[in-house]
Amino acid sequence: MVRRLRESSGVTLVELMVTMVILSILAACILPLSEVSRKRSREIELRQCLREIRSALDEYKRYVDDGKLAKQAADNGYPQDLEVLVKGADLAGPVPVKKKFLRRIPKDPMTEEGEWGLRSYSDEPDSEIWGGQDVYDVYSKSDEVALDGTPYNQW
Repeated sequence: MVRRLRESSGVTLVELMVTMVILSILAACILPLSEVSRKRSREIELRQCLREIRSALDEYKRYVDDGKLAKQAADNGYPQDLEVLVKGADLAGPVPVKKKFLRRIPKDPMTEEGEWGLRSYSDEPDSEIWGGQDVYDVYSKSDEVALDGTPYNQW
């Protein structure tokens, strides 16, 4: 009986090696999938951030075009910088009311910084140098390539 207990207790080296090989194969398959999943979630966040800022820029322009915000003669109707969207602008009317277009400027999830690439209305569509007159468009400053093969800075 003692001999039987000795033979049935414990794990053999072969069983342990087979288990380790199976676990290694599973880990090798899961790591790339988790990286793709992480990248996909950052891409979704980038799209949301760009949509949020661009919607605020469009709303600001709409307010200027409707005469609710003051416009200077040489002004295209877009804000001077992104901070104007957060700090707000005074609406035209008898009682001064401040209209804010964003609660905060979202961070670029690809560079994890607060800075975005900016384009003014007079800049070329693919320009990477901001003219400084106004903010017409924003883009990511990341040089990485998305899962669909397009660079993030062209989104």
